Amino acid sequence: MNISGIEIQINRKHIKNMHLYVKPPDGHVEVSAPMNISEKSIEIFIRTRLSWIRRQQEIFAQQPRQTERQYVSGETLYLWGQKYFLQVKYSNCGNSIVLEGNKAVLTVRQASTAKQREKFVNEWYRSLLKEEIEKRLPKLEELCGLHCNSWQVKYMTTRWGTCNTSTRKIWLNLQLAKKDFACLEYIILHELLHLSVKDHSERFVILLDKYMPYWREIKNKLNSQILDFME
Repeated sequence: MNISGIEIQINRKHIKNMHLYVKPPDGHVEVSAPMNISEKSIEIFIRTRLSWIRRQQEIFAQQPRQTERQYVSGETLYLWGQKYFLQVKYSNCGNSIVLEGNKAVLTVRQASTAKQREKFVNEWYRSLLKEEIEKRLPKLEELCGLHCNSWQVKYMTTRWGTCNTSTRKIWLNLQLAKKDFACLEYIILHELLHLSVKDHSERFVILLDKYMPYWREIKNKLNSQILDFME
């Protein structure tokens, strides 16, 4: 649905009331609506909240973003919330990244392209993120008593994570490797709790409060940190 130039995703669910979300990292809009409610009612609901939607989208638009990466010396690289300055070295003996103080030393072939370097760096992020998920997921599953059947990492531009409740599979955003560990644990727990409560209703918030009382502070921190470049 498009209203006043704003593209809105409508998700019909077995719920009683409508819920409006402006979601990170790009401020896209979603509405959860009861199965039997009319399109006109949904439109009226959204139009009464257009000013609030635009304010929230403006907040996301003003968040700092990295410039487009070329993976050359002097650029910045983030890992677990820490900022590193990229130093590029050349070798024909294989690619590597080594952290030295506040520097991230990237060794690549001199003839490698920015896309090739990006692919290598993303695989480095993927490996490190998977290691941390493997350590933290079992503890969080034990904490809340909910267990996923499988999980996977992928690069996403509109969600930090997602949960398929029918297959009990969790997807986690590759960009979480750039955020601190508290942010990663919050997103893992968030997706696990969707195995019990599919929406973001009061019951879902009660569970978040129970298992991670400080989740609001972490969410605000996550959504205020620098984002990837986006065209």
